[in-house]
Amino acid sequence: MKLKLKRPLVFFDLETTGVDTSKDRIVEISMIKVMPDGEELTRTRRINPEMPIPPEATAVHGITDEDVKDQPTFRQVAKSLAQFIQGCDFGGFNSNRFDLPVLVEEFLRVGVDVDLKRRKFVDVQNIFHKKEQRTLVAAYKFYCDKDLTDAHSAEADTRATYEVLCAQLDRYDDLENDIDFLSAYSERDKAADYAGRILYNDKGEEVFGFGKYRGQQVEEVFRREPSYYAWMMEGDFPLYTKKVITEIRMRGNASKK
Repeated sequence: MKLKLKRPLVFFDLETTGVDTSKDRIVEISMIKVMPDGEELTRTRRINPEMPIPPEATAVHGITDEDVKDQPTFRQVAKSLAQFIQGCDFGGFNSNRFDLPVLVEEFLRVGVDVDLKRRKFVDVQNIFHKKEQRTLVAAYKFYCDKDLTDAHSAEADTRATYEVLCAQLDRYDDLENDIDFLSAYSERDKAADYAGRILYNDKGEEVFGFGKYRGQQVEEVFRREPSYYAWMMEGDFPLYTKKVITEIRMRGNASKK
């Protein structure tokens, strides 16, 4: 089934130095930009992460320090990448929990603040898990009847994700061919940040999604215990999470005046 798009939809996948969204870095990125008229633009490149690639990461994606030593850093490609994704919605496999937070961190690290607040995010894995409870390799076999022989290659995983979403739309009558619907359907907890540390409650208020104040309103906790904000800012939290809590704290301070 051909996707019905109001805006370009970028399917993307990252290979990284690890699974810590606040610390680990991109070593390969692939994007397939699907235009509303069906045209596809593919961009794949390796990135020098400016840190050693751990052997356990190489064991997954096969990319070594030698492979990326002469490749550009993220800082060198950030502006052209930001231009490529400008005005686009996004699709990925486990992208809401991993790929998107990592990508946003990379942009913030080099001072390129990409505003994605008005974009939609379709996580194909979440649709798959709600329907079948499997992995990307199994999803590709189940929906497309193909073997994903080059799994953990960014471009192979990206194209497989794109094909799986199209096949899901063909298979399930209750899935609407509409990015707003698919974004809402594939969303889990609605988060104010990309790492899911700050969530929205049913009143649309920011609440903590972790720790001793889980479920409590962020602004109220900061008002009651300012040291908790300081602890988060000094702690090992993603840069975007720190940006979000700073905006909440500033808003709270302004309301006191």
